[in-house]
Amino acid sequence: MTAVNVYKQRPDAGYAESPLFHAGLDELARKAPLNKSSAGVTLRENKLLGHLTLRGDPDDSNFTGAVHKALGLELPGALALVSRGDTSLQWLGPDEWLLIVPGGSEFAVEQKLREALAGQHCQVVNVSGGQTLVELSGPKVRELLMKSTSYDVHPRNFPVGKAVGTVFAKSQLVIRHTGEDTWELVVRRSFADYIWLWLQDASAEYGLAIEA
Repeated sequence: MTAVNVYKQRPDAGYAESPLFHAGLDELARKAPLNKSSAGVTLRENKLLGHLTLRGDPDDSNFTGAVHKALGLELPGALALVSRGDTSLQWLGPDEWLLIVPGGSEFAVEQKLREALAGQHCQVVNVSGGQTLVELSGPKVRELLMKSTSYDVHPRNFPVGKAVGTVFAKSQLVIRHTGEDTWELVVRRSFADYIWLWLQDASAEYGLAIEA
């Protein structure tokens, strides 16, 4: 059996910086002229969460059973997202899923998955440092998305619980519909500043509030 080097990647408290650290969202939240009740769009970065990619055969009952045992979640099918508490599991492709867990727990979750999947042909990779999660909420989020992506976000085509990887503002990211007026963007670190500037400009006509 091939040895796997699994180690705790997250720096000690006070040293980790989110991909949107330089945008100063905490400071903007304190200075924001709009509050959530009067804004068409409210933005919040769910920063420093644990992000792991999981690969395996969804037709293998040993694999699906081990994942359920470790996470308490069933593997979602195409373009679907399932969640339990602060943990979510999203389909990325025929044999790939994105697992997002509370910040600081990713090391333990990875170990638990590896133990449950021991001996199986699969892959678990911690990608926490490479992306972040941006939450958009409010009555005008759908209009904002329509300005930003060519993907059809109409309720008939994009219900709650759906998630897709698509082109967004000339870049790429994952859009997740997590509530009636709540959406999430999974943004790669290298695109984070660009996406933030786009969202700031595109939401100007609706009124943008920022939550720390």
